[in-house]
Amino acid sequence: MLFPTTVVGSLPQPDWLIDREKLAGTFPPRVRMKELWRVDEPYLQQAWEDATRLAIRAQEDAGLDIVTDGEIRRESYSNRFATALDGVDLDHPGSVINRVGVPIPVPRVVGPIRRRHAVEVDDLRFLKTHTDRQVKITVPGPFTMSCQAQNDHYPDDAAMALAYAEALNGEIRDLFAAGADIVQIDEPWMQSRPEKAREYGLAALNRALEGITGTTAVHICFGYAAVVHQRPSGYSFLPELRGCGCRQISVETAQSGLDCAVLANFPDKQIMVGCIDLSDMNVETPETIAARIRRALPYVAKERVILAPDCGMKYLPREVAVGKLRSMVQAARLLRAEHGG
Repeated sequence: MLFPTTVVGSLPQPDWLIDREKLAGTFPPRVRMKELWRVDEPYLQQAWEDATRLAIRAQEDAGLDIVTDGEIRRESYSNRFATALDGVDLDHPGSVINRVGVPIPVPRVVGPIRRRHAVEVDDLRFLKTHTDRQVKITVPGPFTMSCQAQNDHYPDDAAMALAYAEALNGEIRDLFAAGADIVQIDEPWMQSRPEKAREYGLAALNRALEGITGTTAVHICFGYAAVVHQRPSGYSFLPELRGCGCRQISVETAQSGLDCAVLANFPDKQIMVGCIDLSDMNVETPETIAARIRRALPYVAKERVILAPDCGMKYLPREVAVGKLRSMVQAARLLRAEHGG
């Protein structure tokens, strides 16, 4: 099928589950922020499951072809996995400067980073139990996790990134063994730290993919629209991903107005073309979304195009997110009618 549709990962969590006002008033947490949850600990697992069912159903009702769990159980896209590893001191966090120049608390690496157990496999199994569509699960990338940690153990950050990569490799293997159709690796900090990404980020990403045969995707973006308001005209780190082992690359084009000519650098990759502007609280028309995809078609063969939002939809009002997804699905139908798919 031409022009399949999916999300990048996250969907809005219900107000009864998480304090969305408090969530919006802070930067995406890198350490745990259990105070965000409105449900007491004894009932939280049940609440996560109920909210995840709603997220899956919302995607199915919208008509998406590839669904996720909406990252409903996560306080942020990265901290669920990153804080589950050995070698990390969460009680005495460190600090780094985030991508908008503000110091934030982060995990402090004080010993060898190791994965003590599977972190997201049960999330994936729950997702597969509640849908018959293709499923995708997302994990934070090794470079991004290394940028979101204070290194008090390894000789340099490159060594720490490779350690994260080895831990992530085991998780990705387990996710495919449990039945994932696609595993998406989120590497947004490659855009904000391009020099370090060139120095060792791509090597760390490829180490995380070593020996993996399933379909993998890498997501690189300019940050959540709710947090990072200004967009550059182009990526500082993108053509370099031609050398990564992922089959799919996710980019944002809607809010940034990206010159899609850069996508010609990836003749062998599938491209998740971000075509939903997450800074706009209006629901775009299907024609508007289809027009954004048409901008990419001179540079990406139609057989390699996947429709997706620019980034995660975590911070949008639920009704806006669902409306945008419905419109994106209708845009895909317009494009299939045009291109015989």
